[in-house]
Amino acid sequence: MGVRVPPPAQTNCPLPLKGQFYLLITPLRGGGSIYKMATVTRENIGLLNDKLTVRISKEDYLQNFETSLKKQAQKASMPGFRKGMVPAGLIKKMYGQSVFTEEVIRLAEKQLVDYLTTEKLDIFAQPLPLESDSLKLDVNNPTDYDFAFEVGLKPTITIDASKFNVVRYVINVENISVEDELDRLRTRNGKMTEPETVTSDDNVLNVLFTETDENGIVVENGITKTNSLLVKYFTETFKPNLLGKKNEDVIALQLDKAFQEKELDYILQDLGLEKTNASKHFNITITKVGYVEKADLNEEFFLAAFPNSEIKTLEEAKAAIKEAIATGYAAQSRNQLHDQLYHQLIDNTATEFPEAFLKRFLQSDREHPKTAAEVEAELPSYLTAYKWSLIINKITKDNNLRVMPEDIKALAKNQLFSYMGGMNMMGENQQWADDYANRMMNDKKFVDEAYHNIINDQVFSLLESQVNANEESISYDDFAKKLHHHHH
Repeated sequence: MGVRVPPPAQTNCPLPLKGQFYLLITPLRGGGSIYKMATVTRENIGLLNDKLTVRISKEDYLQNFETSLKKQAQKASMPGFRKGMVPAGLIKKMYGQSVFTEEVIRLAEKQLVDYLTTEKLDIFAQPLPLESDSLKLDVNNPTDYDFAFEVGLKPTITIDASKFNVVRYVINVENISVEDELDRLRTRNGKMTEPETVTSDDNVLNVLFTETDENGIVVENGITKTNSLLVKYFTETFKPNLLGKKNEDVIALQLDKAFQEKELDYILQDLGLEKTNASKHFNITITKVGYVEKADLNEEFFLAAFPNSEIKTLEEAKAAIKEAIATGYAAQSRNQLHDQLYHQLIDNTATEFPEAFLKRFLQSDREHPKTAAEVEAELPSYLTAYKWSLIINKITKDNNLRVMPEDIKALAKNQLFSYMGGMNMMGENQQWADDYANRMMNDKKFVDEAYHNIINDQVFSLLESQVNANEESISYDDFAKKLHHHHH
């Protein structure tokens, strides 16, 4: 569980939209070139939407063009001529246009980048080139050129968390069922046996679901799916149909009549069905009957159920279970508070966007082109993501929040331990975990996700200390209902 929010952006790109542009901005090559300063003019063309025009005179690029052409001549090899001795006129005819185009565009790129850096424009993504029919680069007719681009400017936002109205739920742990959790631990650490028939709620059934019609006739090309179920998952009225059954027995059922509400959701999901399909009919064929003999309450069980602890008695085990449940409740309560904070930030932070620019920007993705209709339909979700990116970046910058390499390594190690059930299997020997963390530091996807997770946690921790939260005591059942009704 946790707050489901889009990751914050780094630098100028609010969303990880790849392959947006191929003309600008590219890495500048040809180190050592000498350029004169071109002229860049800025003009407002809409809400947070400006046009930048880079004017380049032929004096700005001609010297570098001629230098690049001479370098090309020195490398050129052509039958009938020694290397580097190809006539200049032939070189210009063969390579002149491509070298000319590269030099002019390179200068336009450099001047635009220099302008954005000097003026410190806080923009969305990259500038969009504005096409011009008059822009025809001709090596035989060097002249002045105007390159036009439009940019979307990020809005200025103000955040005041002290005005937020949120509730910090304190989940009541006094009535938690320690016995139920102890029973689950005994089952998890118990011994599996295979009785011949179904005798109790604790039997485990391996079954094959086969879709049928209401008359029990198998549906052609219908759903077939294996699953493993406890008898206790079934409704009280259906359980008698299972008692005494054995391997290869077939039982007909209707999903919403056979399973309890919580388990029905799981079954529907596993079968790939929606709630509206809850009345579908199936046969279940029993392929295996199992029964778990619960572990005895002895030192062997305590060691298996509570590794790396000193628990040796039933009383100590119950205390540890209660503490673990309370810790889990506190984490869920914190996540729910973060969810409230997220919505408060999204709903109460006034923001304007250069929507016209963003629509064109979203349509410019060459790898995943979108139609105008698709962009229009998806724009609200994009704007929410952009807005969240602005909020995260502002809080991060205003409070000098930082993610260090050691933070990412620590996250990698913690994830490794969680995969192992929260256990450090090697005791004090941490080299194996360090090696794993170092390998993960070379995984760009992991590092990016880790950065977003850590910075999000830092932001929410900061907001927790600033917000005025009203505490409210609540039972876990009532708390769970709030989570169910506020799923987003």
